[in-house]
Amino acid sequence: MKTSPDFFSGRRLLVVTKHHKEEVISPLFERELGVKCHLSKKFDTDTLGTFSGEITRKDDALTTLRKKCLEGMQSEDFDLAIATEGSFGNHPTVFFAPANDEFIMLLDKKNNLEIIERVLSLETNYDSSVLHTKEDLKAFLDKVQFPSHAVIIKNAEKDWTRIEKGICDFETIEKIFHELNATGQPCFIETDMRAMYNPTRMKIIKEVSLKLINKLHSVCPECLYPGFGVIGAEAGLLCSSCGMPTRSTSAHNYQCQHCMYQSKVLYPNGKKFEDPMYCDFCNP
Repeated sequence: MKTSPDFFSGRRLLVVTKHHKEEVISPLFERELGVKCHLSKKFDTDTLGTFSGEITRKDDALTTLRKKCLEGMQSEDFDLAIATEGSFGNHPTVFFAPANDEFIMLLDKKNNLEIIERVLSLETNYDSSVLHTKEDLKAFLDKVQFPSHAVIIKNAEKDWTRIEKGICDFETIEKIFHELNATGQPCFIETDMRAMYNPTRMKIIKEVSLKLINKLHSVCPECLYPGFGVIGAEAGLLCSSCGMPTRSTSAHNYQCQHCMYQSKVLYPNGKKFEDPMYCDFCNP
């Protein structure tokens, strides 16, 4: 189902970012929603927190994301805004594997809508290391896809006396490493996770943007508002051999963000039974 053009077509959409995310977001939303995108120029999103740690993010990702949209809208007099917020760390179920947890939000004051999507991806070069030697530096750079992906180097993990960001050439990083290492103390290096310096993250931002567009094109059957999306999944798909319920998804639950109407869609993955290899009874 398609979104009614009354909601978005012809409207101005503020893209709240200072890290070039508009390069991915603007073409997609202009094409799919018929909006005219404008880059936020007055609000500094770094005031809500930086990946390098000198400004700590005080709130969780969704609260920070909402603040981005609201403060951007207020500073530039828009009633429609979009922003993303990424977090990086260990994957919640694939232990010790780094993950990119990317949220995107479209906030519409005119229609009182807040529509959110999320992508949790193992596709990331997120990493950091303490450097003692030039060999340590080389090993780290090889690991994190340098120089296509930039790095940040500083005195120590919690020391921002000198910090250099967005480094993406060997001559510069080696020069700064030698300067920091000249005292005989180790220094600290990390991947620069800002979108314009990290093509892998930019790819995830495109993925979550497309996911949000699909949700905006999903219209509530009751009130016809956009954003009729999945809020949860139910396990219990029956085993094709023994007929017992498995852990595989048997249904998706949908809810409207406007009128709160809910519905259930059975067999969202296109199958009514699960292979016995995924059954805890047939294959314990």
